[in-house]
Amino acid sequence: MTNEAVIAVVGGTGKLGAAIARRLAKAGRTVIIGSRSAENAQKAAAELGFGIKGKSNADAAQAGDIVIVTVPFQAQDATLAEIRPFVQGKIVVDTTVPLVPPKVMRVQLPEEGSAAVRTQNALGEGVTVVSGFHNVAAHKLATDQDIGCDVLVFGDDKAARAQVVELANDAGLRGIHGGALVNSAAAEALTSILIFINKTYKVDGAGITITGTLTDPEA
Repeated sequence: MTNEAVIAVVGGTGKLGAAIARRLAKAGRTVIIGSRSAENAQKAAAELGFGIKGKSNADAAQAGDIVIVTVPFQAQDATLAEIRPFVQGKIVVDTTVPLVPPKVMRVQLPEEGSAAVRTQNALGEGVTVVSGFHNVAAHKLATDQDIGCDVLVFGDDKAARAQVVELANDAGLRGIHGGALVNSAAAEALTSILIFINKTYKVDGAGITITGTLTDPEA
């Protein structure tokens, strides 16, 4: 798939979704944001600019070649059920972190082992699920600043994973292959630890950076 692929961001009126959509559109990608309300999505898209369009979540998922899901854990089941008919044969990028208020500084993974595996089970084998963007502060991503943060990307399909690594790079971050989809549990759990670090050390949106010199796996 080329850079001409249409990127649909379901839940794109939320902080993380809007920030990802804006960065990708600014990088030249064709982006649609989805929301439960098409009217709200259209309004938010106009505010974000860069040619972003707004639709309902279902219509956005239907129009997208790659669909990024950026909804809270509590809305995951309903959202996946809504878009399931429209994402068969596509790549779905799951950004869900299983935070369970009020104890968001404690790791509380779902019984499936991770939100990403939960997504794969919900969407079925006809969908290629990749996960990422778990450890990036949305309010920083919404700016034009260089965050200097790595994005670990997980998925069982290496080619699909590579496309999402490229998306992270286009968003001004550094995408890094993190291995199989089950490994997503590590990054999802890490988010609770980063929230704890933010509070304990008064950090404004801590992230992660992998040290050392990385050689491109395609090289």
